[in-house]
Amino acid sequence: MGKAVSGAQGSGVWWGQGLQWNLRPPSLHPIHPQENYELYSVELGPGPGGDMAAKMSKKKKAGGGGGKRKEKLENMKKEMEIVSSGEGRMEGWLEQGGRGGTPEYVKFARQLAGGLQCLMWVAAAICLIAFAIQASEGDLTTDDNLYLAIALIAVVVVTGCFGYYQEFKSTNIIASFKNLVPQQATVIRDGDKFQINADQLVVGDLVEMKGGDRVPADIRILAAQGCKVDNSSLTGESEPQTRSPECTHESPLETRNIAFFSTMCLEGTAQGLVVNTGDRTIIGRIASLASGVENEKTPIAIEIEHFVDIIAGLAILFGATFFIVAMCIGYTFLRAMVFFMAIVVAYVPEGLLATVTVCLSLTAKRLASKNCVVKNLEAVETLGSTSVICSDKTGTLTQNRMTVSHLWFDNHIHTADTTEDQSGQTFDQSSETWRALCRVLTLCNRAAFKSGQDAVPVPKRIVIGDASETALLKFSELTLGNAMGYRDRFPKVCEIPFNSTNKFQLSIHTLEDPRDPRHLLVMKGAPERVLERCSSILIKGQELPLDEQWREAFQTAYLSLGGLGERVLGFCQLYLNEKDYPPGYAFDVEDMNFPSSGLCFAGLVSMIDPPRATVPDAVLKCRTAGIRVIMVTGDHPITAKAIAASVGIISEGSETVEDIAARLRVPVDQVNRKDARACVINGMQLKDMDPSELVEALRTHPEMVFARTSPQQKLVIVESCQRLGAIVAVTGDGVNDSPALKKADIGVAMGIAGSDAAKNAADMILLDDNFASIVTGVEQGRLIFDNLKKSIAYTLTKNIPELTPYLIYITVSVPLPLGCITILFIELCTDIVSAIQSFAGFTDYFTAMAQEGWFPLLCVGLRAQWEDHHLQDLQDSYGQEWTFGQRLYQQYTCYTVFFISIEVCQIADVLIRKTRRLSAFQQGFFRNKILVIAIVFQVCIGCFLCYCPGMPNIFNFMPIRFQWWLVPLPYGILIFVYDEIRKLGVRCCPGSWWDQELYY
Repeated sequence: MGKAVSGAQGSGVWWGQGLQWNLRPPSLHPIHPQENYELYSVELGPGPGGDMAAKMSKKKKAGGGGGKRKEKLENMKKEMEIVSSGEGRMEGWLEQGGRGGTPEYVKFARQLAGGLQCLMWVAAAICLIAFAIQASEGDLTTDDNLYLAIALIAVVVVTGCFGYYQEFKSTNIIASFKNLVPQQATVIRDGDKFQINADQLVVGDLVEMKGGDRVPADIRILAAQGCKVDNSSLTGESEPQTRSPECTHESPLETRNIAFFSTMCLEGTAQGLVVNTGDRTIIGRIASLASGVENEKTPIAIEIEHFVDIIAGLAILFGATFFIVAMCIGYTFLRAMVFFMAIVVAYVPEGLLATVTVCLSLTAKRLASKNCVVKNLEAVETLGSTSVICSDKTGTLTQNRMTVSHLWFDNHIHTADTTEDQSGQTFDQSSETWRALCRVLTLCNRAAFKSGQDAVPVPKRIVIGDASETALLKFSELTLGNAMGYRDRFPKVCEIPFNSTNKFQLSIHTLEDPRDPRHLLVMKGAPERVLERCSSILIKGQELPLDEQWREAFQTAYLSLGGLGERVLGFCQLYLNEKDYPPGYAFDVEDMNFPSSGLCFAGLVSMIDPPRATVPDAVLKCRTAGIRVIMVTGDHPITAKAIAASVGIISEGSETVEDIAARLRVPVDQVNRKDARACVINGMQLKDMDPSELVEALRTHPEMVFARTSPQQKLVIVESCQRLGAIVAVTGDGVNDSPALKKADIGVAMGIAGSDAAKNAADMILLDDNFASIVTGVEQGRLIFDNLKKSIAYTLTKNIPELTPYLIYITVSVPLPLGCITILFIELCTDIVSAIQSFAGFTDYFTAMAQEGWFPLLCVGLRAQWEDHHLQDLQDSYGQEWTFGQRLYQQYTCYTVFFISIEVCQIADVLIRKTRRLSAFQQGFFRNKILVIAIVFQVCIGCFLCYCPGMPNIFNFMPIRFQWWLVPLPYGILIFVYDEIRKLGVRCCPGSWWDQELYY
């Protein structure tokens, strides 16, 4: 893209797949009046729109003279304006990319070219060829082949339209989550500042950001004032990260002088140079990593594909067998090919894929009502097959909001309410020490509620400020009642914001009592830094000297709270002497003309992102169902372990290697790792493990937590679980999760906190970001798995009664009992028959023939004469003569009665398929209203085909007598009785031969 930036101080390898990142792009060091500095040249190579080169001469000069320093600063300003100029030259750069995607007609064509559909196309082609050849020979009785070809093509097209519609809905479901308002960026070009769409930025643009803005590209920070960004969507860190011009770390993800595309600027302002846009950003590279991951076929897709291969193979095998038999007994080649086509139509379950899709669609609709939106219908069943869930922590297992959890004052640790509504506090609030601590945490706080939220519950109010101060403000609001009003009673006169050097925040206030002219100094910060500035401690409202005993008590409490994985802050105060600091005193934060030591320690407050209330029960359900839950997070190992233990991922009594070593008081390397049931692995340890070691760790430790992981490592964890044969579900919300979401058997993205990249990569989206919703999905997925087994068993039972008419027709030479078009209606409108039903069909067939004078024995060997359209005087068993047209009418009548017999028997068949183990009397016959409607619809279809005018000319159906509807009833009863006996044996003899062979 351009030449290497001169003056770069090295480069590092990005943690992606060998992608290189220039650590200081471009290497522009901050200019400070008292420092030696260099102006490094920046050369951006020519782009398609013109020469983007902007050159700055390399100069080096020791600081000292004010005039020279001012001149250099002016030169720097001019050079930056050159870099950020050239509005007209940007167009060529913007034309480099292009929008891709699969055309809609290609997607539709795929739906028409599946395995079973290809067989249907072949069958239709054979019918058309047969019709064309016979029509060319002057045979006017061959319209059946034309009608059958049209019907087959219509079946394929209609089924394809249905599949395309489902895919269209699934593909476009993500559109409801996308932000329709284009992201804006403030850019300086040619010395002018204006707003443009972020996608119009190019490398070399100078941009400005402020609190509330989303970072529009990868930015090299040139200047910053109190700038903090939220990197949680990229790294998983819930704490705001400071941004400044200094390069502070070798890793681009750790250094402070780079702001990443799509992260949020929370507060402060910053200026920076665009160093990467689009796919070249860190986010873009992660997206490229995700796109490089092949789409894994879901288990149900693999099973259905395998099933289709078997069915197609058997259909061709049986068709070829019938073709050979037909040729051997004297049929013409064309006639034998028609037989081959008929066998394919009879054997292939044309309605199977539609049946599966409808089952999945109905379940997906139920899931949508439970906050689970399914993008890929096959993911519904996959979720039910899940054996491992790799869950993110922040926002999925936890509430994604920092909350005050514990307080230490008066030498006691008190527990705060961390429930989602924070309905009440459980500690004693009457202590004077508590009042002082509450006053300090309220006043020494820069966070503020957004206006106009008085009617909103406190936990759900929007706060302007970082996560920790937000937690303290909400805690204060819940305990004091009106934190903002309380602050107004103590006006702030001086403040030192928190910085990483001092690690404390300080503010000075006047007191609310006008008769008390003193000032109150309050401080919060890292506990050890705050304590070292204190000389006394507040116990039960009394100031006591901070001796060694109290320091040990502080250390014990601090370690105890830190061991819970919580962020701990210390608080202290000091009333300033009114003689030294009278009202109106000019406090100066630069000169520190006020005391910052000799303070009085008030207490400790710890905060954590607490788990959701529903998560522990959901994890327990997963354990009961045999599903393993693994936490994969970018947070600190101690915090990750504490949350895992609180939600049940690490069960009570389970120990890690470190826990065992601490209990036995031995070094960790002396503990047998296989003795530990739980294991916490951080990213650095994972980096040093080879794949076999990771697989062994997963196999050895049932309870696993991975902390400080990178996107690539999350991908490795998923692959390792899959090597163990697990069906893996992965949750995630950030761009960093998208590769693992795509690699997993089912990816689950968060609907509220999730990024667009995560939602695009996922198969399912949780609208409420709740882990418990995944468990609901698992329950529904297992239900659909059970229902699909019933549906497939229901579908396959029709093969024997559809094949036997052709077998009898060819081998025994009876008139054809069942036509191909009739088979299509069985497939698409009814779709179930069993071996018993074939007997019912033949019984109805021979009954109808006998009532018209054709006894069964006379029908044997009658086929050739029956189909001879030149023979107009064929005699039946009573000596009556039949013309070809009369025989054809009788044959269509037989098609109809055979069809009706199958339809009547399948009502019994569908009733027995409702359960696989329970009796139909236990389950109830009419609990499933949709099934009752389907049975009524099936009967209505039969009546329509039989009695609607015009059916003989189109679908070869004839009106039949009412008694022919009654002939198959005994067979339906026999089916029902047989299955009740089967279920009784399965219930009474679990594990027996009967159970193993007859339970499906």
